[in-house]
Amino acid sequence: MTGAGLLLLAFGGEVLLRGAIGVASRLGLSPMLIGLTVVAFATSMPELVVTVTAGLEDVTDIGVGNVVGSNIANILLILGVAAVISPIVTKPQLVLRDCIAVLAATLLFVSFAYYGELSFLHGVAMIACLIGYVWYSYRNDAVRNGDDGEDEDSLSALDDEVAEEIESAPKSLGIALALVIGGIIGLVLGSELLVRGAVQIARAAGVSETVIGLTLVAFGTSLPELATSITAAIRGHTEVALGNALGSNLFNLLLILGVLAMVTPFEVDAAVLSFDAWIMAAVSLMVVPIIMICGQIGRFSGIVFLLLYGAYITYQFTLPPVVA
Repeated sequence: MTGAGLLLLAFGGEVLLRGAIGVASRLGLSPMLIGLTVVAFATSMPELVVTVTAGLEDVTDIGVGNVVGSNIANILLILGVAAVISPIVTKPQLVLRDCIAVLAATLLFVSFAYYGELSFLHGVAMIACLIGYVWYSYRNDAVRNGDDGEDEDSLSALDDEVAEEIESAPKSLGIALALVIGGIIGLVLGSELLVRGAVQIARAAGVSETVIGLTLVAFGTSLPELATSITAAIRGHTEVALGNALGSNLFNLLLILGVLAMVTPFEVDAAVLSFDAWIMAAVSLMVVPIIMICGQIGRFSGIVFLLLYGAYITYQFTLPPVVA
């Protein structure tokens, strides 16, 4: 059941991404805006659907664990793998901006969680922050590139990887819409199977639903980002891997947990608040000095990232078993 859910999530996420880019480009959205919004949103859809499904089935610990675990995996696993394939070289000021945004989103989430139950209004505030940041990023990048992010100039301002995604999207609006619908169906069915399978595994193995969310479910929903980052690293577009990881983390915190709070109020497991949330903040923060001092995330740093991720996963399964 879990394996089938992962396959459907991977298939649905890829199909939805292609269709969403096709619809956006056919409707006349600029390439820069597609890169900042449509691509980032589509690659976060597996986490969104799984987390909301978990909330609706009253297993929010899996959903929250999925977001926190995915954010940790995005930095340690995905950037680690990408850096081992090809060192990640980027502009320090861009990393600093996005890392600050991720850290601010993390602190916002933690502060809301310490307050108690995250409610509908908390969700609205989180989504409003995301919309504000996306708009700021779009305007800032458009000004830096000398126009309003339109046509050929904005297309050249994008990484080649994003441009290739747009060029390979369906040219027909009807086909693009069909892909969007098919992708959503695949995500919904896959998330249902994955959540049910995760609950069964947790109960059979005697571990908490939070641990399964932080590890198995988080890894499964991060597979689209992992595949994208490996492809980008092989092609030499290493900035895509870094931007994908940081952007996904921001969307996970503000969009996914915001939507979950609006759908069903929830509380965060005390263990996540006292440990995992701070690990999530720490791994996001440590990217900054590495880039600032070394000018890149090299292969050695990538190996360290992977070792840290292995240690984190090992720690999760050494926790005392849950008594049924």
